[in-house]
Amino acid sequence: MEYLSGSEMNGVVTEYLDLCVKTKHNSLHNEKIRGQDTADASKLSCIENAYTTVLRELGEDVNREGLLRTPQRAAKAMQFLTKGYKETTQDILNGAIFDENHEEMVIVKDIELFSLCEHHLVPFFGKAHVAYLPNKKVVGLSKLARIVEIYSRRLQVQERLTKQIASAISDALEPAGVAVVIEAVHMCMVMRGVQKMNASTVTSVMVGTFHDDPRTRKEFLALALKK
Repeated sequence: MEYLSGSEMNGVVTEYLDLCVKTKHNSLHNEKIRGQDTADASKLSCIENAYTTVLRELGEDVNREGLLRTPQRAAKAMQFLTKGYKETTQDILNGAIFDENHEEMVIVKDIELFSLCEHHLVPFFGKAHVAYLPNKKVVGLSKLARIVEIYSRRLQVQERLTKQIASAISDALEPAGVAVVIEAVHMCMVMRGVQKMNASTVTSVMVGTFHDDPRTRKEFLALALKK
């Protein structure tokens, strides 16, 4: 019979305990996912019922062929259009911030965005131009677009959306400055109300050096808004 030494036995015990911990972790993670799926299904059903009520109160026959699955489709669409409520900047930036000796302006422009006006629940859409001045740290460029996506996929007003994007970047990177400009068309002004087809809205937020230094701000605006 072959016996294990003390150190070998400790290694076996450690591996066994690690396996138990991982198994328990995976089990808890799977339970969390199942619980979340159940909650999402319940919310989807509630939203679907609400859309059925809206259609019925509008005078529609909710049982006619073209509308049979419309409440469900509309509910799923609304969940997708507001999925930003379930996402955080911490989740998407994890591992994507890097130490880098770079202090010059970084701009990502023409980031397409789609959001819902919280006043009428109709779309507004356009482009975001985002810049920051690194303070020895840089972020993966796609993450800037993802931050725009997180906050635009919520019920919004353009003014708050612009501030939230700038604040998220500032908090995550602690840069010398952040600048955000959004140009958007609001369907609440096009489809209803004043019905102005060519009206667009521009909002901006300047933080740090972009706010304090007119030359830096001018450089950003010239580069970001250059056609």
